[in-house]
Amino acid sequence: MAEKYYIKGGTPLKGEVRIGGAKNSVLKLMAAALLAKGETKIYNVPDLTDVEIMLNVIAQLGAKTHYDKQEKSITIDATDLTSVTAKYELVSKMRASFIVLGALISRCKEAIVALPGGCAIGERRVDFHIRGLEALGAKIKIENGYVHAKAARLSGTDIYLDIPSVGATENLMLAGVLAEGATRIQNAAQEPEIVDLANFLNAMGADINGAGTSEIVINGVKQEQLHAIEYTTIPDRIEAGTFMTAIIATRGKAIIRDVFPAHLTFYTDKLLKMGANIKLIEPNSLEVSCKNRLNSINFITQPYPGFPTDLQSMAMTLLTTANGVGIITESLYENRFMQVPELRRMGADIHQDRNHAIIKGVKKLTGATLAASDLRAGASLVVAALMAEGNSVIENLHHIDRGYEKFENKIRLLGGKIERKNEDILPANLTEDIHNESYL
Repeated sequence: MAEKYYIKGGTPLKGEVRIGGAKNSVLKLMAAALLAKGETKIYNVPDLTDVEIMLNVIAQLGAKTHYDKQEKSITIDATDLTSVTAKYELVSKMRASFIVLGALISRCKEAIVALPGGCAIGERRVDFHIRGLEALGAKIKIENGYVHAKAARLSGTDIYLDIPSVGATENLMLAGVLAEGATRIQNAAQEPEIVDLANFLNAMGADINGAGTSEIVINGVKQEQLHAIEYTTIPDRIEAGTFMTAIIATRGKAIIRDVFPAHLTFYTDKLLKMGANIKLIEPNSLEVSCKNRLNSINFITQPYPGFPTDLQSMAMTLLTTANGVGIITESLYENRFMQVPELRRMGADIHQDRNHAIIKGVKKLTGATLAASDLRAGASLVVAALMAEGNSVIENLHHIDRGYEKFENKIRLLGGKIERKNEDILPANLTEDIHNESYL
């Protein structure tokens, strides 16, 4: 029987919470570890199903792996790779695993990687990846759902991306590390995770400049110049934004630790304009609080450093009970309003018109039985349930497990009333005793 969240809403979140390593960074660092021989060790690795899947992808290629969940570290020994094929059974489970394409073509000059297929939040094509690799000299054909890539050698060149695709930028960075000459990626993605990948590769012996700007230059190096390293992943800005939202939504007051505030500047600015209180109390700690009803504003998702699409569903949850009317425009993915029907079941007043959502604030949300459709929508429903009046049940937790480490434990440490059980009947003990240590 599938596990579900059972949540009793209406309790302000208080206390402290620590943010884990960035999912969208560590997965790419794991793929990048394939470039160097020897044991590379990555720290601050979150315990997520996506990490497990990437470990399996890398192990299937012949790398030796060790995952120490207590230490939150992963060791990858890519000295001897025995395969260049990333199979559909694994790649289909997690789109980010497609990033091994760039690493394999770079080191092995050959790669056979399954196409990642569709995605619940909308189509994310790999055309930019393919065209960029071809520009570097790879010969690519697509057969039976796999990308077959070969290259006698890769040569650096100028590549312009029509859109600042994160995945394409990462794949081309990995491919360019061992290419001859300089590779210049123009209109590159600027996310903090791109910077983290560049820092990781440079520590390994690569020569990359401009990460975090729209133009990245990769000066190719020789294979023998790359070496195994130890590296610590950046904090997860989306997890941090999620907890900021949950604290504000429940009108609580709490400290968020192990966060890089600069990575959340745009979201923080929006929350302040809505009426929340956010203070920098230490370089990597924020105090977040909210006493009064928020005011509605408009949001438009944009590539970094603009408003992050991964926090769009969080913003919508806040707008459901804010004063006035707010409009969210989702400019990146066509199906990223999948939380809307579920929020409506809780009493939200939301009108959707293609990529626009018009949210008229209501006095309160009420508990309901809800289903997570994808990772971020699922997390937003947890926040909605925490702020709602009454009890809620949330199904399809496998989506949430992809990107939030021990989500319910962290919520409980902040005083939230949440349990994870595989029962169809709402537990009778969703009261103060939920905070008993036996649950943590």
